[in-house]
Amino acid sequence: LWHEQKPAKQPDFDWRLSTYYLHVPVIQALFHQVSNPSQLQALGLIEPLNWAGAALNRVDQAAFFSRFDRDQAVQYFYEPFLEAYDAELRKDLGVWYTPPEIVRYMVERVDRALRSELGLADGLADPSVYVLDPCCGTGAYPLEVLRRIEQTLRAKGDDALLAHDLKQAAQQRIFGFEILPAPFVIAHLQLGLQMHTAGAAFEEGERAGIFLTNALTGWNAQTPQAKLPMAEFQDERDQANHVKQKAPILVILGNPPYNGFAGVAQSEEEKDLVQPYKEGLVAQWGIKKFNLDDLYVRFFRLAERRIAEIAERGVVCFISNYSYLGDPSFVVMRQRFLQEFDALWFDCLNGDSRETGKLTPEGKPDPSVFSTEYNREGIRVGTAIGLLVQKRKGNRGQVVRFRQFWGANKRADLLDSLEAEDFEAAYQLASPSPANRFSFRPQETSADYIAWPKVVDLSK
Repeated sequence: LWHEQKPAKQPDFDWRLSTYYLHVPVIQALFHQVSNPSQLQALGLIEPLNWAGAALNRVDQAAFFSRFDRDQAVQYFYEPFLEAYDAELRKDLGVWYTPPEIVRYMVERVDRALRSELGLADGLADPSVYVLDPCCGTGAYPLEVLRRIEQTLRAKGDDALLAHDLKQAAQQRIFGFEILPAPFVIAHLQLGLQMHTAGAAFEEGERAGIFLTNALTGWNAQTPQAKLPMAEFQDERDQANHVKQKAPILVILGNPPYNGFAGVAQSEEEKDLVQPYKEGLVAQWGIKKFNLDDLYVRFFRLAERRIAEIAERGVVCFISNYSYLGDPSFVVMRQRFLQEFDALWFDCLNGDSRETGKLTPEGKPDPSVFSTEYNREGIRVGTAIGLLVQKRKGNRGQVVRFRQFWGANKRADLLDSLEAEDFEAAYQLASPSPANRFSFRPQETSADYIAWPKVVDLSK
């Protein structure tokens, strides 16, 4: 639209970046709804589009692209945009920019787990590995997964088939779901640019496996869904549902939304997600007040069901609110994880305003790992990275490992830890049991203390 409306005598702007938007059928369909001048005039768009076109045409392209850091584009453009455009929407959906160090660490940990725990020598590059980020935002995790696959293929010397294998991965086994149109489009833009840089550019009609959809619904083919008003939207949902119901997903990773006040889900399918985590809370554990309706809990249950119950083999890796590590409300959730997974690693990143006041044990600043130049506070709750592996159904010799990171440099410390000669040595072994409500945090009290009668027992 900008191209059609820009002043005729102005020099052409480089429209290569914007053409990637047109590879997204849903957005293209929306553009078609206002594609004639009368509609543009009625919407009052012609003059703003002219202003935008004129501004872009004044850009010194050589100077711009010489200083343009594509890896940081989302942080600089998308996050401040959403904060200014609709801060309440951002809060409701728990939208936060994930720093690249966190993304790289998690993808590398998943790749190593596939090799060491599941015996897949090529890790994420193995053709049998189907990956899903159910809340992909602007595509940071799918993008890093493709980079890791490219790195493995180049190390193997598969340069002749690299473009074919990489494109096949991007289209057929690396998936992302996103509910907001703006990050959905940017995700396609980023993956399109990455594929072009790798020499595996998408051709006309080809696209990455990123879908505009509610990740928490559509998994049950028997659950009726209302027909959508536009054919393009209906096709988008149908393709997403095909992935949900048919794809042999082996890895689920990402940064699920954080919102402890999201409330009870409206749809029955989404509402039923966390019911297993509430069973026995009152009758067995005496926990009458709990909050399991945080959005991240729904995504954990989705991942647990898909990997542990359906695939019966695979990897889950989320960075999320760390409340599930030891809070009483999550005792059943932890118990289920111990029943369903063989090996569990937890990197506690702290940064909590409630429990520690965002201070280290020594009293030094302990910011959120989500702190950025544009959002220095980050988020108020503490966070943790959880890596859960199921090797095969019925093999429940689980080991729970836990370690902590503190201070202002913990993102760099997390990445540096990957270079350790003995990576596992940095972890403490936790001992989840009924006595400590199956806490994933290592016990800091003696066995004698645990054996003392509880106050509630003495009061009977």
